[in-house]
Amino acid sequence: MNPDLVVRDENGDIYIVRYDAVNAMLLNEFLKAHREIEEQETTIAQLKSRMESLTATVKEQAAQIQKVSAQLEVSNPAPQTVVNNQ
Repeated sequence: MNPDLVVRDENGDIYIVRYDAVNAMLLNEFLKAHREIEEQETTIAQLKSRMESLTATVKEQAAQIQKVSAQLEVSNPAPQTVVNNQ
C-alpha cells in the first residue's frame, strides 16, 4: 500500500485510507504507462523502418553477389584433367 494513501494514528496504526487520493494516483500511473506505450510504439515503428531498409540492402547485395558469381563462372574455364598414360 502506498504510504501517501493512509493517515496513521499516534500508535502508527492505519486510521484513515485517503480514497480521494486513490483516483489521482491511479490516473497518474495510467498516464505514465500510456506515455511509455507511446514511446515504445514510436521505437517499434522506427525499428520496423530500419529493418525494411536493411532487408532491401541485403537483397540488393545478394543480387550483386549472384551477378558477380555468374560472371566468375563464365570467365573461369572449367579445370581440365590431364591423364598420364605411361
